[in-house]
Amino acid sequence: MKAQPDADKTLNMILSRLDDMKAEETITIDLRGKSAFSDYMIVTSGRANRHVGAIAENVTKALKETGIKNIHVEGLPNCDWVLIDSGDVVVHVFRPEVREFYNLERLWTQNPAAAAI
Repeated sequence: MKAQPDADKTLNMILSRLDDMKAEETITIDLRGKSAFSDYMIVTSGRANRHVGAIAENVTKALKETGIKNIHVEGLPNCDWVLIDSGDVVVHVFRPEVREFYNLERLWTQNPAAAAI
């Protein structure tokens, strides 16, 4: 059994996978010291439902290959908005219209110092 990698390693691996999968408008929000549940939140978009699903499955597979256990995934059946919770890093993959509607970035970046892009 591998030790769980640190949050920065996990973050960089996920960002690399998102880039490989041509995810769009990816932002990283640093939650350290602001949230007890996670160190980082990533918000990104896929062009359509199939793209959102493919991105989410690819990231989930990469997390498992890295040895991360207890990955929680929600939203895969519809692929409008898929949440991947790996513990240290939470990933939200949206279709563009759904992302615009919920506007999570604004919610978490009301304080300009809270956002790291």
